[in-house]
Amino acid sequence: MSDRDPQPVERQLATEEARDLLALVREIAQREIAPKAAEEEDAGRFPREVFTLLSESGLLGLPYDAEHGGGDQPYEVYLQVLEELAAARLTVGLGVSVHTLASYALAAHGSKEQQVEHLPAMLGGGLLGAYCLSEPSSGSDAASLRTRAVRDGDEWVITGTKAWITHGGIADFYTVMARTGEDGPRGITAFLVPGDAEGLSAGVPEKKMGMKGSPTAQVHFDGVRVTDDRRIGEEGQGFAIALAALDSGRLGIAACAIGVAQAALDEAVAYATQRRQFGRPIADFQGLRFMIADMATQIEAGRALYLAAARLRDAGLPFAKQAAMAKLHCTDTAMKVTTDAVQILGGYGYTADFPAERYLREAKVLQIVEGTNQIQRMVIARHVAGPEGR
Repeated sequence: MSDRDPQPVERQLATEEARDLLALVREIAQREIAPKAAEEEDAGRFPREVFTLLSESGLLGLPYDAEHGGGDQPYEVYLQVLEELAAARLTVGLGVSVHTLASYALAAHGSKEQQVEHLPAMLGGGLLGAYCLSEPSSGSDAASLRTRAVRDGDEWVITGTKAWITHGGIADFYTVMARTGEDGPRGITAFLVPGDAEGLSAGVPEKKMGMKGSPTAQVHFDGVRVTDDRRIGEEGQGFAIALAALDSGRLGIAACAIGVAQAALDEAVAYATQRRQFGRPIADFQGLRFMIADMATQIEAGRALYLAAARLRDAGLPFAKQAAMAKLHCTDTAMKVTTDAVQILGGYGYTADFPAERYLREAKVLQIVEGTNQIQRMVIARHVAGPEGR
């Protein structure tokens, strides 16, 4: 890895509080996260102590109300925090995004009593969440999920299997979408399930090409019982809650993607300015300079796109189309930039001695999670050209 310190990203932050927050995040990222990232990813180690530190620092509930332990920060600020964390280590940045996604249902649709009881621990009490929508036979077609919750007096009995669950097996709580009624999206309800519930278990974590430190596993519900006061929203409202959560979650993925891309660009520039061939730094050669210029331009465009979508969300305006655009553009950018970074480093880029190859492996998953980029194109086209088959 290069010993050249990257230049900090120039950010427009509206308040002194936001500037102080980003400075704190950078300090934590540089001191506690980045130095151990390569070693711990290679070992497949999940940094739970980092998430404890983030919780103690008020960074696990940033976009939620301070009344319940959140940070009262606009999404415009929260997403830039995610970018900084992901640049240091994607396992951490994406983990914070998933935790925020898992907390959304209760924060946005829970009753006052539910919020008072559960949100303080979820947002600032050291708990870690997971979001359970996908299943082995329903990924992109999430409305066809089969996990079922059956009413039994004042309880619900949940049976089924969820797949591709980030933090599966280590989460303290799971936001679970289960079928309580008819087939299709109107028969799905959301539940808050404690991680130690009887009958809940996790499969062996998936062996992934990247993000090896972040456990991804199937989660099995074998007659898991939860009381009705852990049902979030009305019966049949779960799929609408899930989609609303994903609109915001896609912005989190977009910000993480730009973080990974920025880290790859910083590494490529550091290498190119130090590596000499034919008597001068390779950064002097026009072919590489043009590559670096394109990488930087696409990163700035992606950052502007996710921030524009965040401002719409903060203003209470529709942002689903822009969230899909941001997720699509930013994750495609991350894939292109990390590929180019490996190319600039040449043979060294293909070795684990430099982080470029890890960035490339990590970028790929961002084009898949929380709605593949093919799904994002469908969402965007539906907004622009209207529904299919009119």
